[in-house]
Amino acid sequence: MSVIKTAAVIGGGIAGPVTALALRRAGIEATVYEAYENNADGIGGMLMVAPNGLHALEVVGVAQALAGQPIHRMAMTDGRGRRMGEFGGLAGLPPSQVMWRADLYRAVRERADVTGVRTVYGKRLAGAEQTPAGVTAEFADGTRVTADVLIGADGIRSTVRQLIDPAAPGPRYAGLLGFGAYSKAEVPQARPDTMYFAFGEHAFLGYWPVPGSGTAWFANLPYDEPLSAEQARATPSAAWMRILREKFAGDVPGRDLLRGTGDDELLTLGGLETLPSVPKWYRGRMVLVGDAAHAPSSSSGQGVSLAVESAVQLARCLRDVPDVRAAFATYEQLRRDRVEKVAAQAARTNSQKSMGPAATKITALLMPLATRTFLKPEKMFGWTHRYRIDWDAPVTPA
Repeated sequence: MSVIKTAAVIGGGIAGPVTALALRRAGIEATVYEAYENNADGIGGMLMVAPNGLHALEVVGVAQALAGQPIHRMAMTDGRGRRMGEFGGLAGLPPSQVMWRADLYRAVRERADVTGVRTVYGKRLAGAEQTPAGVTAEFADGTRVTADVLIGADGIRSTVRQLIDPAAPGPRYAGLLGFGAYSKAEVPQARPDTMYFAFGEHAFLGYWPVPGSGTAWFANLPYDEPLSAEQARATPSAAWMRILREKFAGDVPGRDLLRGTGDDELLTLGGLETLPSVPKWYRGRMVLVGDAAHAPSSSSGQGVSLAVESAVQLARCLRDVPDVRAAFATYEQLRRDRVEKVAAQAARTNSQKSMGPAATKITALLMPLATRTFLKPEKMFGWTHRYRIDWDAPVTPA
């Protein structure tokens, strides 16, 4: 049984409650502290949970409550709508699921409520004091909480990361703005079990048919100026839609999808960001999890999946490794190589999304040959999607 009995988890998004659920299963009482006054119901865009993420969510009892749209294959097209390549799912694995972030958040929060995980709102972390016996979190409202360990699940702009290492890197802009919406337009012959990636002349667009009617889409627009979500939303949706319609005016099916989207339907997500390699994941009794430690671009399709994997692995390490420092070192050893490999792959994908008309045309010519020869689903996705965590297996200290 773990010598760690209590944990203060900073951040009430998705990684924080999942971490608390995993810790509770490991016999550790965890309380989640969220900076905002209210929960995040209804907030956020669309995301994909890959098979490896679904498995990690299953460990903490969340997967059964998900109601995403299964995606069995992915297809790539050029700006004229011509198929460049297609990848099916991996044998023996469930399909990935696309869903609103708010739906995943709700499923996680409801599971936390059912299992007795407590979330305290309006607690913005201001500092922390460590002793050999524990760590005390200091909040902006003047309150203090002491626990055996403090876990930073507070996102890409993590306060805990700065407390662990004041010289730690911050997020880096990927050169792309993110948008998403639902269009009334339908793409002929598009299958509801397939996600399509269209490399247009000026910008990238992904889409999938929504059962019933219409099409969900997201776009990555090359943009020199880094804008936060708040800054991007300061520009009216109608203005962004004019820009997007202009960029996709010559693309199939982007042109029609944008025409079928009302200005007020647009989700403006701001700049896509990545987190450079974080040198220190832990110090003393403080440790990072999720986007606070590793935040690959959303182009990876693995952000949420990696976060919940790390939450489960951290809980296993604290369950089985008596020394806190050794537990954190073991956790980092289990996770760092994997998450940094995913981040590097996503960075290459981002460069393809903003490669310009000439390079896009060359890619369109070469991709069909590549998908028939060396770009096979197992080689491309097997190492990420087949990752499984054996909860019951004992963890060996690093």
